[in-house]
Amino acid sequence: MTEQVFQDMVASEEELRALCGFPSELVNNKAITSIDRHCRDFIFRTPLVFVATSDSAGYCDVSPRGDLPGFVTVIDEQHLVIPERPGNRRFDTLRNILDNPRIGLIFIIPGLEETLRINGQAVIIKDQDILKQSESFGKIPVLGIGVKVEECFIHCAKAFKRSRLWDAASWPPAQELPVPAVILAEHTKKLGVSVEQIALGLKESYEKRLY
Repeated sequence: MTEQVFQDMVASEEELRALCGFPSELVNNKAITSIDRHCRDFIFRTPLVFVATSDSAGYCDVSPRGDLPGFVTVIDEQHLVIPERPGNRRFDTLRNILDNPRIGLIFIIPGLEETLRINGQAVIIKDQDILKQSESFGKIPVLGIGVKVEECFIHCAKAFKRSRLWDAASWPPAQELPVPAVILAEHTKKLGVSVEQIALGLKESYEKRLY
């Protein structure tokens, strides 16, 4: 099916390199294998991390995890924990981890265009002594994502510069933004739930079930 749509595809790394070149020595040597003091500080200041996983068949998922800065717990130079706050209970990330422990993380700090990337192996943890460190509003998460770090490195700012993500002047007016309740109503129209009902349900979830 893909071949019917795309006719001129890159088929090898050799062809890719011929078209786009090779990384610099700085890029080739920037990855480290543990959480040093710089990475720890970056993680401590992060309110948002994107979590990439896949199942054993290679089907991928990327899901955000966010909270106040410091919500990710660094255990030591090789391990960190991301608390699992209440969500929609699809458990795409957690089911993937059960199937395939490989994980990729991108840590984002508002206003900073460079990001921190961490790759490694993940498990789902229930350790209450660890999870208690992620207590918020009197609630301790039931589960967490424990990560054994294999690779850490700073990712350059080009994507953020091109997107102008942190430049408020580039943001679209609020009235031009997509309306999630309208999209959900259209995507689930076989259920016969109205836009108003979905909007009310989202509002209640955000107000009462964040933790």
